Amino acid sequence: MKRYLLIGLSFVIYTFSLSSAHAESAKSILDKAAATVSNPGGVQANFEMRSKQFGNTSGSISIKGRKFHATTPQATIWFDGKTQWTYMKQNDEVNVSNPSEEELQAINPYNFINIYKKGFKLSSKKVNNSYEVHLKATDKKRKIQEMYIIVDQNSYRPTHVKMQQNGKWSVLIISGLKATNLADGLFQFNAKDFPQAEIIDLR
Repeated sequence: MKRYLLIGLSFVIYTFSLSSAHAESAKSILDKAAATVSNPGGVQANFEMRSKQFGNTSGSISIKGRKFHATTPQATIWFDGKTQWTYMKQNDEVNVSNPSEEELQAINPYNFINIYKKGFKLSSKKVNNSYEVHLKATDKKRKIQEMYIIVDQNSYRPTHVKMQQNGKWSVLIISGLKATNLADGLFQFNAKDFPQAEIIDLR
C-alpha cells in the first residue's frame, strides 16, 4: 500500500511539474510577443476582424504603450490611455468614453499585452511554425473568458487573436507589423478636424 501511495504521489508531483513548466512556457511566449509590440516609439499594423458580435471589418492601427489609433471604413478611434473617442462616419458623430480592459480588447487586437499576466490560466502548443497560446479566465465574471493568441515561432509577432465574449467568438488577423516613431498627438481626437461632428459624452 505504501509503495502504491508513493508511486501515486510521485505521479502527482510529476504531472504538476509538467503543468507548471507548460504554463511558464506559455507566459514566456507572450512576454516575447508583448516585447515585439512594445517599441518605445510605437508600432503600426493592418488588421482584419471577423465577428458575429461586432461585425466584420478591416483597417490599420497605430500603437504606443497603452495608446492606440485605429481606422476602418466605418469608424476612426483614438485612445490616449484613458479616454477613447470614436468617430462614426455614417452619423458624423463622436462618442467619448472611458473603456474597460474588456472593451479595449474588442477594439485593440494588441491589448492582450496588458491583461495576460493576471487573471488567466495559460497553456501553449506548437502548431506548424507558430505557437498557439490558450488563455482561460480564472474569474467566471470576467467578460473575456477565453483567448487564443497565435504567435510566429521565429519573430514572436502575434498574427491571430481569437477571443470569446458573451459566449461568442471574434477573430483578429494581424499583418504588416512594423516599428516606427509616433507622435502622442496621434492618439487624441482633434475637434478642429471634424467641425460638423456631434460630440456625445458617454463618460
